[in-house]
Amino acid sequence: MRFDLVDLRLFIAVADAHSITGGADRAHLALASASARIKGLEDSFGVPLFKRGRRGVALTTAGESLLDHARIIMHNVETMQGEMVRFASGLRANVELLANTVGLAEHLPRALAAFLRDHPDISVDVEERESTDIAAAIAAGSADLGFAAEHALPDNVERFVFGEDRLTLVAGRRGPFAGRRQIDFVETAGQDFVGLTQATALQVHIGKHAARLGIRQHFRARLRDFDAICQMVAAGVGIAVVPEAAARRCARTMPISVMTLRDGWANRRLVICARSFKALPRPAKLLVDHLRKAAG
Repeated sequence: MRFDLVDLRLFIAVADAHSITGGADRAHLALASASARIKGLEDSFGVPLFKRGRRGVALTTAGESLLDHARIIMHNVETMQGEMVRFASGLRANVELLANTVGLAEHLPRALAAFLRDHPDISVDVEERESTDIAAAIAAGSADLGFAAEHALPDNVERFVFGEDRLTLVAGRRGPFAGRRQIDFVETAGQDFVGLTQATALQVHIGKHAARLGIRQHFRARLRDFDAICQMVAAGVGIAVVPEAAARRCARTMPISVMTLRDGWANRRLVICARSFKALPRPAKLLVDHLRKAAG
């Protein structure tokens, strides 16, 4: 079985373009060379990888399986190249971590700070994504490590629980929900809201469930910080949905009421996830070991 990274890169390009001609253009290869390489791949594996048609090509079942493996291989190669370039330049090893809004704002900073203090030769890049996007990236092999709500993960993604995330409703102490300790989200219909910016993963999650309940949220203000949101709520601007940890912290210094949301979607288990923890690069494994110890 003989093939190289050029073959795999071309195979991915053809699959994405649904065309050998389009794939050849993306891979910067002549059409004749690209066709010969694709045929060589199929001969090497002994199975057809594409179904040819007048309008282009489509992956066979074997092709779909190879595409999954090819993306993982190319991702690992790019990660390897990036790390070697950083070492050659005297820079540090790097770990890329995808995290949802709550993880990024409430759960990860302290644990990451301790890890970076203990490992001065490793840097961590954290990118905010919605949990469903994190799950897709991990499952497809385009990302190594994620911090997400467990309900969004497919069965083939490994995970361990880092903590619980309960979403709560916060309101002014003189507002319509004063004195309440629990509430159903549907009761908030018609109220003014203070929320996160629309691009924020958590706001997307809340918005989806509001839409399912037929609630059209009217936002008086959108911010990127839970403390700032709670300050707006304390000033009587509107009500808000925020993580319990942030709500309890802000309630110690602000005149706000914190109510438990009885809706099932408001209770989430937060997990660290990877396609395979054993297959992670060494810097990522060190971070995983640290987060396991910090979990809970």
